[in-house]
Amino acid sequence: MEIAVLFFLSSGLFLGWALGANDAANVFGTAVGTRMVKFGTAALICSIFVILGATISGAGAAHTLGKLGAVNALGGSFMAAFSAAAAVYAMTKVGIPVSTSQAIVGSIIGWNLYSETVTDTGALIKIVTTWFVCPVLAAVLGAALYKVTHVVLGFAKLHLLRLDAYTRIGLVLAGAFGSYSLGANNIANVMGVFVPSSPFTDFRFMDLVTLSSVQQLFLLGALAIAVGVFTYSKRVMLTVGGGLMPLSAVGAWVVVVAHSIVLFLFASQGLESFLAGKGLPTIPLVPVSSSQAVIGAVIGIGLLKGGRGIRWNVLGGIFTGWMVTPVISALICFVGLYFLQNVFNQEVYKPVGFEMSEVVLDRLDKGKISREHFVDLTGQDFESGRALMLAVEKQTRLNSKEVSQVLDFAKVSPLTVSIDKIEHLDTDWFSAAQIQALKELSGRSYRHSWMLADALAQQSKAWKLLPKATANKLHNKGITQRLEALFRSFSDKNQK
Repeated sequence: MEIAVLFFLSSGLFLGWALGANDAANVFGTAVGTRMVKFGTAALICSIFVILGATISGAGAAHTLGKLGAVNALGGSFMAAFSAAAAVYAMTKVGIPVSTSQAIVGSIIGWNLYSETVTDTGALIKIVTTWFVCPVLAAVLGAALYKVTHVVLGFAKLHLLRLDAYTRIGLVLAGAFGSYSLGANNIANVMGVFVPSSPFTDFRFMDLVTLSSVQQLFLLGALAIAVGVFTYSKRVMLTVGGGLMPLSAVGAWVVVVAHSIVLFLFASQGLESFLAGKGLPTIPLVPVSSSQAVIGAVIGIGLLKGGRGIRWNVLGGIFTGWMVTPVISALICFVGLYFLQNVFNQEVYKPVGFEMSEVVLDRLDKGKISREHFVDLTGQDFESGRALMLAVEKQTRLNSKEVSQVLDFAKVSPLTVSIDKIEHLDTDWFSAAQIQALKELSGRSYRHSWMLADALAQQSKAWKLLPKATANKLHNKGITQRLEALFRSFSDKNQK
């Protein structure tokens, strides 16, 4: 790997370190703060399970974050990760547990503004909604678990020494679960911006297991998180563990469990599959704030006790950190991208063109968006998504969803189906029918990515999207994720 690539990835490692330094407090802060678990023990367990969660279950939340903005150049990914890390580090320095999720969202929006990329409002709304839902859900769970736990302990009438031993074991087990959930949910914040421009290629280890480029990125980021846990997390652990509100050992256990459940709910692809299989609404897989979850759980217990003991001035400082973090991150990213491009002559984004050609207009017609809306735009080329969006909004009265569809179809993304890349696809992820359909298209080139998707759907039912319904949601999501992986792999910019 080239030195330049390692340099660009260094900001992702910095962000991973910052997340470990800050967010380890959310899984073991209450345990360490109440002196029920030693810091060294907490750091070791946290590191191991963060790595497991990131590599095994980290893909789900990363998909939603990628929709917010596809940072398509390593230089841009470097600055996005660096900006988020700088914002998190600044808050960590003063002992405030901030949201890494909010920091990376701010960075991506900063990159979108600089590159004139249209921000996916649907994805942004979904992510921002979780910023409010997450602490509320954690507060409800925290209060309910605390009440149930006290009722159970009242009936059990355990000796104090035995209760102490059980509580320590419970804190360790809850911390391990919380660390796994943290890795699964928040690794998207660390390495998600590098996925579209990943320098790694898939490889198979001893013909036993295939490590995708994304899994390699996540493993690298998880190792950086582990380093952050060991080197710089103790101060924030003490803030969470005792600074916001004094907690008993049982209260500390309840906070960790409530926080862990919330993170797991927003990261579990298995739960999503179960709910979709039963025809039930699914929980969005998005990287939520572990800081917000743990603070919400603490507040839930505090409110259950009548609000006594809550240090509202500390809570106010934490809320202020949550508010300013994405703004600071976005500003750092925007200014940093300017200097990286104009002073250091680095590519921070790859220009993406858009065109309103006849083939695009025909496809919009099939999608029930009449070409008559675009009479004055027919045949025109646009240098950015923002330029096309402004032209469409000026000429038509389409809603935001329809404008998004126009951008998707008009985007120029040349790709060529390569037999060499087909042969390296993970056969555990792609079905035999899907791979066979790809082989039949080998050597063909397409100007728009949706052309490949349509061609594959015509070749095999294995590539067809089903009518929109809750029962079909999981199937369609799987097809979409596989198509996005193919678009990255077959892009003419990635062909050797």
